[in-house]
Amino acid sequence: MSHLAFLSLIFTIFISTSNAISQCNGPCKTLDDCDGQLICINGKCNDDPNVGTKICKNSPPSVPFPPPPPTTTNTCRPFGTVNCNGIHPIYRCSPPVTSLTPAQLTLNDFDSGKSCDWKYHNNNERIVALSTGWFAGGSRCGKMIRIRTNSNGRTVTAKVVDECDSTMGCDAEHAFQSPCKNNIVDGSIGVWRALGLNTNLDNVTVTWSMV
Repeated sequence: MSHLAFLSLIFTIFISTSNAISQCNGPCKTLDDCDGQLICINGKCNDDPNVGTKICKNSPPSVPFPPPPPTTTNTCRPFGTVNCNGIHPIYRCSPPVTSLTPAQLTLNDFDSGKSCDWKYHNNNERIVALSTGWFAGGSRCGKMIRIRTNSNGRTVTAKVVDECDSTMGCDAEHAFQSPCKNNIVDGSIGVWRALGLNTNLDNVTVTWSMV
C-alpha cells in the first residue's frame, strides 16, 4: 500500500468515527451527538427526562419525592355518658399532643389534699392537672409544661401534679363535680395570675407543650 493510500484510509476512519452517534454514557458535545432518544447532559449521553424512557442501564435511578407526612387527626371519641349535673361525655383519651396543643385552661383548688407526687401543694404554686388522656396514666406527673394564652400571648411554665378525671365525677373523690372535658389544663390561681388572667372567667383558650 502506498503512503498516500495509507493516509487516505486513516482520514476515512477518523471522519467516520467523529460522525458516529454515541450510545449511553458516550462522550458528546451537542444534542445531535447522541443516539435515538438520548440527549447530551454534562458531556455524556443520557436518557431524555422529557420522554421518560430508561434506555441507559447505568443511569442513576430516579429518586421519588418523599411522601407527605401523615396528617395528625383527632381520633379520640367518648366511650359513654354520665348523668352528673347534666349529661356529660366520658373520655379515656385526649386530643393528640403536638408542639402547640390547644386546650381550655380552668381554675382548680389544690389545697384540698395530696397530689400525684404524694405532696401537698398550695394554690400560689404554678401547678396544673391534666385531662385523663394527657395525664397518660401518671406518666406526666411531675413533668413541666409551658402554657401560652391566646388572648394576651403570655406564657408560664407549670408542674403537672394531678389528673383532671375525664372518666368519673359526682362522688366525694371528685368533690361531686362533673367529669373533666378531655382538653383541660386545670391550673392553680398561681398559674392564672402569672398569665395575667381574670380568675372570674370559667375557662380561657390556651396552648401547651412539654418543656
